[in-house]
Amino acid sequence: MKLLIKNGRVIDPATGFDQVGDLAIAAGRIVSLNGGLADFTPNKTIDATGCIVAPGLIDLSARLGEPGHEHEGMLESELAASVAGGVTSLVCPPDTDPVLDEPGLVEMLKFRAEKMHQSRVFPLGALTRGLKGESLTEMVQLTESGCVGFSQAEVPLANTQVLMRAMQYAATFGYSIWLRPQEVHLGKGVAASGALATRLGLSGVPVAAETIALHTIFELVRATGARVHLCRISSAAGVALVARAKAEGLGVTCDVSINSLHLTDVDIGYFDSRMRLDPPLRQQRDRDALRLGLLDGTVDALVSDHTPVGADAKTLPFAEAEAGATGLELLLGLACKWGAESGADMRRVLAVLTSEPARVLGPALGTLQASAGRLVKGGVADICVFDPASEWTVEPAALRSQGRHTPFSGHALPGGVRYTLVGGQLAFERG
Repeated sequence: MKLLIKNGRVIDPATGFDQVGDLAIAAGRIVSLNGGLADFTPNKTIDATGCIVAPGLIDLSARLGEPGHEHEGMLESELAASVAGGVTSLVCPPDTDPVLDEPGLVEMLKFRAEKMHQSRVFPLGALTRGLKGESLTEMVQLTESGCVGFSQAEVPLANTQVLMRAMQYAATFGYSIWLRPQEVHLGKGVAASGALATRLGLSGVPVAAETIALHTIFELVRATGARVHLCRISSAAGVALVARAKAEGLGVTCDVSINSLHLTDVDIGYFDSRMRLDPPLRQQRDRDALRLGLLDGTVDALVSDHTPVGADAKTLPFAEAEAGATGLELLLGLACKWGAESGADMRRVLAVLTSEPARVLGPALGTLQASAGRLVKGGVADICVFDPASEWTVEPAALRSQGRHTPFSGHALPGGVRYTLVGGQLAFERG
C-alpha cells in the first residue's frame, strides 16, 4: 500500500529534522521525507495540515494482562488503547500469570500480538524463575524467543548475590537488566513517607528505599560492567544519584512515569484509590526534580506505566486497593502538557517518547534498531500523526483499555492523536 501524508510538520527528534512537508510511504517503509516523488501515486492521502508527523511512540512500561486474562480479550483491548495513544512499540514487564520465565510463554505472547497487526510488543523476561529471587532463568533461550531484557518487575530482589550473578551473566552476553530500585524491607508501604502519609495513617515508603537500592545497583554495575535500565525513578535524591552515575560513565539509563511527573502525594486527598500507585507519589520537590531531570537528559524516557486494574480491585480502601492506573492513551497528552509547563520544545518532548526509548532498547530491537523511534528514508513506517493544538478531556468510559481507572480523570490534555501507522499500515484513525 502506498500512502502520502501531506502538509504536516514532520519532526524527527533523533536528527533534528523539523519542517513542514510531505511524507511518502510504500511497502511499509518511508520512501521520502520532503517530496521529490513526482511519479508517486498513493492509494490513500492523509491531510496533516496543522498536525505533527512524528515517529511512533515507544513505551518502555506497559502491562497487557496476558498471559493470564486471555478469556477477557485483554491483549486486544490494550493494544487498541496503545495505537489510539500513538504508541507503536511497547515493552511489557514479566509479572504476568504465569510469569514470563519460559520461552513458550514469550513466543505465545509475541505470536498473538503479531496477529493483531497493531503495536509491536517487546517482552521482558523474568530475571529469576517465578520472580522468586532464587535461581536465574535461561536468559539465552528467553532472548532467542523474543525477550529484550530481564526484570523482576515489582518484586524486589533481596539476595544481592543472585543479583550480582545475574549481572555477570547478562554482561557476558550483552543483555540488559531492568530494575525498579526499591529496597525489599523499606518498600512495603502504600504511600510516600511524609506528613501526609502520617496524617492519613498510611504506611510509608521512605526515599531511602530507592536510594539504598540505587547504591547497591551502582556498586554491582561497577563490579560487573552490566548494562542496567532503572525503571520509574521517583525521588529527587534518586535523580541526583543517577546523574552522578552517568557522569562516572556507568552503563545506566532510567525512566519516569507520567504519574510521578505530574502528581504529588497531596493528590491522594481523602484516600483517593486512583492515586494508589507504585512507586508511590512523592512530594513536590521530587516531582520538580523529575521534571528537570527529564528536561536535561538525566532521565532518559517517559513511560505510561500502564497497569489496567479492574473495578473490584480499585474500589477498595486506599491501603487495600491494587496499585496501578491506565496510561497508554494518556502518554502523549501528558508529555505535551509537561513540555508546555517545563519549557521543553516539541523535539525534546518527542525525543523522550521515541528516539530515547529506542536508544535504551538498543540492539534488542534487532532489525528495527536503525529506524525505531526515527523518521528516516528507508526506515520502517511507524508513525504518529497528532494535533498539538487540539484539547481533549480524559473520560474513563471512553478509554479503550479495560483498565478505566486513572488519576487524570476529567483533566484536559493537549495533543489528540489523529492517525497511527504501524509498518506503513493504518492501525488507528480518529473518526
